[in-house]
Amino acid sequence: MLKNRRFNLHYLALAGVIFLGTILRFGNLDLKPLWLDEIITAVFSLGRNFNDLPLNVVLPLGSLHNIFTYQPGVSCSQIAANVATQSTHPPLFFCWMYTWLGWMTPLGENWVIKLRSLAAVSGVSAIAAIYGVGRSAFSQRTGLVAALLMAVSPFTVYLSQEARHYTLPMLLITLSLLGLVQIQQDIQRQQKLRVWVWLAWIIINIIGIYVHYFCILAFIAEISTLFLILYWHRNKIINQRQILLLLFISITTVTISFVPWFLVMFSHAQRNETDWIGLANYIAPFYQTLIGWLVMLIFLPVENQPLPIAITSGLLMVIFGIWLGRQVFKGLKHLWQASQTHLATFTIISFYGFVLLEFLIIVYLLNKDITAIPRYNFIYYPSVCILIAASCSQNKKSILTLLFVGILSSVLVINNLGFKKPFQPDIVVQNINQEPSLPLMVIMAYRDYQDIALGWSFALALEKIRMETDKEIKIPNSSDSHFAFFPQSPNIQSVWKQLSLLPTPKESQLNLWVVAPGIRRREYPQKLAVSPRLNCTIDTTQHYRIGVPYQLYRCGDLGKS
Repeated sequence: MLKNRRFNLHYLALAGVIFLGTILRFGNLDLKPLWLDEIITAVFSLGRNFNDLPLNVVLPLGSLHNIFTYQPGVSCSQIAANVATQSTHPPLFFCWMYTWLGWMTPLGENWVIKLRSLAAVSGVSAIAAIYGVGRSAFSQRTGLVAALLMAVSPFTVYLSQEARHYTLPMLLITLSLLGLVQIQQDIQRQQKLRVWVWLAWIIINIIGIYVHYFCILAFIAEISTLFLILYWHRNKIINQRQILLLLFISITTVTISFVPWFLVMFSHAQRNETDWIGLANYIAPFYQTLIGWLVMLIFLPVENQPLPIAITSGLLMVIFGIWLGRQVFKGLKHLWQASQTHLATFTIISFYGFVLLEFLIIVYLLNKDITAIPRYNFIYYPSVCILIAASCSQNKKSILTLLFVGILSSVLVINNLGFKKPFQPDIVVQNINQEPSLPLMVIMAYRDYQDIALGWSFALALEKIRMETDKEIKIPNSSDSHFAFFPQSPNIQSVWKQLSLLPTPKESQLNLWVVAPGIRRREYPQKLAVSPRLNCTIDTTQHYRIGVPYQLYRCGDLGKS
């Protein structure tokens, strides 16, 4: 009876952990504005491509959200064709997103929540999956603590609120790790190898690679870990030939399965969309990796905060990191030395170490500093989660501290006080909308698809804030606002020319903002013409740069000057 009670309490606690993780992932899901990458997700997942978006025309601001509507009858092959030519990712995530959104049509006003909901659901599913890994590798208690860590991790909460393919591959990598642990246990116990485990492991890895290219790194790390186990324990393993045969079949099957997309992946690797993650200096990857570890567990307000708050928050995070590092080191030392947990610890650490080695190869040999982008750490986060959980599972004080810090950090994240969206569309549109009583025109001078997506993130955020302002101050003229996309082709001068050829607007006065990625402040001219009649003068006090520059011009009718 006591055993049944413990069994019920254990699974009741697991259900509570999953419920807590669900609340955190769906809380304020539409609070943060869509950013560049999420716009790209929306375009492909709605069955569209960038050629379908209205460009080179002036659009009324109030109609922009209507452009992001679901297009029925689009096949996965069509989506794959769009992704192949206009993105740098494999297609499966976008196909699944299209199906997911199709189940929720009409999307309506809550379309942003629905767009992000698949990532949130995948994030919740990963909590259950990491429980399975922790339980299988170490114990029920470790599984429960691992689930708790993932549920309250500010890092995974942040990823779960991104309409991107991070939580889905993280879920698949977690399931793949579960397969790896099962294989390791078969090897350790010298028992008959379960072919169905290998088959499931192969299928999960194939799916993962078609969801995100970085799943290739996880698969290589797992294969390398198995080879290392075979070498390290070669004198104790009696069925090495059978294991090597299954390894050969696994590698061959996964490799052959990716052949249809291999040339596309190779072309994606040559695209200039990845040039922005070049290596700044040789030291940065090391401290960036440390920061990446830290924000998996704690994230206090440091972004765009007053200096005293940022410094205090940063110091508290460092102190917490040092404390936790000592706890984890002690726990791992014990797990390594104990015979019943040694091989499981060896397996998870090996996987983690091989992924870090792959990161360093990408950074220093390919000159792509992916350590600068914390979200890419989704590849090895499950292994970090398991190792911390196993290290701290017997220390109640450590578990309570991790729970408190995690919940606090996650609440800050879902209230936009941590892990702010890149390019900060909310801050940009606040600057642009600082005079809501005046008519407004925003020009996005784009160079490529990414600039177009960035412009749409600003446009949608501006539409939202402009509509909210209209309701608050009830100014009819504030609805006379427009957004336009003009190409910088062959250069920025073509944008100025297109502006001068526009039809004369009905407004005799307006604020003109020009967002022009790639140009310097001095390249903005002192005067611009919007149509033959409206003359615009630069306001030198209103120049901003958040990743891209944007400049205010004040415009008036020449006939009324």
